[in-house]
Amino acid sequence: MNVTASLTLTARPAPTWRVVLALAWPVLVQQLLILTVGLSDRAIAGWNEPPDPSKHVAYQAAQTTGNYMAWFITSSTVLVTVGSTALVARLVGGGDWAAARRATAQSLLLALVVGLLGTAAGLAGVDGLVRLLGLQGDAADFAAAYLRPLFLLLPFQVVEAAAIACLVGAGDTRMGMFVRGGVAVLNLPLAWGFFLGAGPLPALGFPGITLGTALSHTVGAAAVVVVLARGRAGLRLERRSLKPDLALLYRLLRVSVPAAVDQMSIVLGQLWFLSIVNRLGDVAASAHGIALDWEGLGYLSGGAFGTAAMALVGQNLGAIQPRRAARAGWTAFGLGCAMMCLMGVVFFTLAPQMFAVFCPHPGQRPVIEAGVPALRLVAFAMPAAASWIIFTYALRGAGDTRVPVLFTWVGFFGVRIPLAYWLTGEAVDLGPLGVHHFGLFGAWLAMFADLLVRGTFFLARFAGGRWQKVRV
Repeated sequence: MNVTASLTLTARPAPTWRVVLALAWPVLVQQLLILTVGLSDRAIAGWNEPPDPSKHVAYQAAQTTGNYMAWFITSSTVLVTVGSTALVARLVGGGDWAAARRATAQSLLLALVVGLLGTAAGLAGVDGLVRLLGLQGDAADFAAAYLRPLFLLLPFQVVEAAAIACLVGAGDTRMGMFVRGGVAVLNLPLAWGFFLGAGPLPALGFPGITLGTALSHTVGAAAVVVVLARGRAGLRLERRSLKPDLALLYRLLRVSVPAAVDQMSIVLGQLWFLSIVNRLGDVAASAHGIALDWEGLGYLSGGAFGTAAMALVGQNLGAIQPRRAARAGWTAFGLGCAMMCLMGVVFFTLAPQMFAVFCPHPGQRPVIEAGVPALRLVAFAMPAAASWIIFTYALRGAGDTRVPVLFTWVGFFGVRIPLAYWLTGEAVDLGPLGVHHFGLFGAWLAMFADLLVRGTFFLARFAGGRWQKVRV
């Protein structure tokens, strides 16, 4: 039995907070490395002058849209990963290791199919999609070129994510840290090398950044598949298990499809939200992207503790220990919320300096002025964001993926989008408070309201306890 399972399921388990931390810290390291890559990519576009310096802000605006779409690509892996973690965790918790190994093989098979379909759709539609999101001219051309390498090698990224998700379900978060850490370490020199041209690497400019990312995930996928083929955390990839098993595929998709609908709803809402920001011009789009990159410092903490909650909730429900499952979820929320609030203090205090890192040129001063108030605002939303992120993971670990879709729809399409249209208008009439032009800050006010609403909904759903009765 793996270490985490034994800590969780023995008659005298370790303190819940210790088990949560044991699972969360490798994911936190992994997320920090991924964020480092994202910040490095942002620095490449911010520090290096394009052939025409007047297009500097267009570069950064294109990167904001490109990063949104890269996030969309990553989010597509939810169609495989959520079901993989939830099902493997239930099977491990119930002691059925043979079925857990079969589920792992089916997860990788499903990931390959999803990745190939994503490649075909992405390469065919990338130009039209970029323009649909409101970018025009040079920024649109830059963004489309930026995305093509990611779509081309998407199957490897999905397989990598699925394999790591299965290991998380088995209680092993360290291998994901090692693999994603290796991806990050490889990504940094490749991105800079393909951008600038170094040694045998051609100077590809802007698309070279994402080519480095895509090639790194290709290596990561190969590494984690080799690990599973040799056996890890009680799981082993066996050739005979790769034959399609409709019953297991159905169980994977029964959990993953609602989660994917939820995640794709978030993506659709975010892309719609981005199109509203892009209407404000390249300065607002650039500032928006930099603020989001730094905001990721808070979100990665939530993701790390959420991953711990997902694994522990699934394993304890598989062992018919609903009280332990609930305790794990609340403990993960408490620890994760504390870390996210600490990051909120950093955002509010150091926002000007954080923007200056990526805007060293005088022509980028307007970007700093537009972005600092937005980053300071989101500092106050960290508790609500912690509730939304961590309880989303916990509910997914329980297989409760249907009702949360409604929360996403209300938050994004009932709150954020309508408010964003209103608050980014040329003249916002607030009655006795006067008429204002908020610009980018108005869009982030709408995002702040959405986070408060969704955070409250997810907190209430987990506290209600109905997730304890969901079948996987």
